[in-house]
Amino acid sequence: EPRAGWPPLPGSYKPLYYHAPVAVCTLTDDALMKRLAGTATSEIAIAGTMQTENLGIERLLQNTLANSNIRFLVLCGGDSRQAIGHLPGQSLMALSHAGVDERMRIIGAPGKRPVLRNVSREAIEHFRRTIEVVDLVGETSVSQILDAAKNCALRNPGPAEPFSGTRSVATIAGYVPQRMISDPAGYFVVFPDRGRQLLMLEHYRNDGVLDVVIEGHSPAELYIPAIEKHLISRLDHAAYLGKELARAEQALLSGGSFIQDAAPEIENEALTTPPVCGCGSTCGEKHP
Repeated sequence: EPRAGWPPLPGSYKPLYYHAPVAVCTLTDDALMKRLAGTATSEIAIAGTMQTENLGIERLLQNTLANSNIRFLVLCGGDSRQAIGHLPGQSLMALSHAGVDERMRIIGAPGKRPVLRNVSREAIEHFRRTIEVVDLVGETSVSQILDAAKNCALRNPGPAEPFSGTRSVATIAGYVPQRMISDPAGYFVVFPDRGRQLLMLEHYRNDGVLDVVIEGHSPAELYIPAIEKHLISRLDHAAYLGKELARAEQALLSGGSFIQDAAPEIENEALTTPPVCGCGSTCGEKHP
């Protein structure tokens, strides 16, 4: 049965039998992973996917090393992100065979960015020493993969020495401020122009004067000019703008209504910022 707290890092996987010796990675094939998880026998500790040859491999290493019962890793499914240069399966096989160089680049890996920045050399060598990687890249037959897992289990040498050198990263609880500081650069009004099927972004100075109108078909076509023209200077306001542009785009595509959300109350002794509608209080004005 699964063990609470394992795997330690989130991802696209299904924990199965904690004490089993085999992990299965279906690379980019999520459907194959789900089929395996639904039919897996007691030889398989976990089934999951992996999308990239850097962050994906790092996370796989950390999650497998957190369970010393795992002694085999079966790679299967298609290495299907070749069109954009990601080859996680081939890169992981190269890591198993040759490790990393002095720059933490996987030796012999063909992928786009096979550099591991978030795992230690000690973790990599422990993985190579204790976990045998079985190359079934391209195999999508559930029965063939299960047979490979059973054959691995027959050769199970027992649990490895636990790896204790896992890197710790601070976790910060998210929060929303009660008040936001107004942006000296001004503020925005966002609305969809349904007649022309465009997104509209009006920029107002803090004295309430409209000075720029930006229009486009996607949020990026609006926020990039806003940034380049220095119409926004605070990161919290940039995040708020991105959220509202995404909502407006969805409303334009779906035909639903759009009312710009008010940000948390803005307070700054030096600045008095009109609300997003410019009418003196948050009124929830509905734009067409």
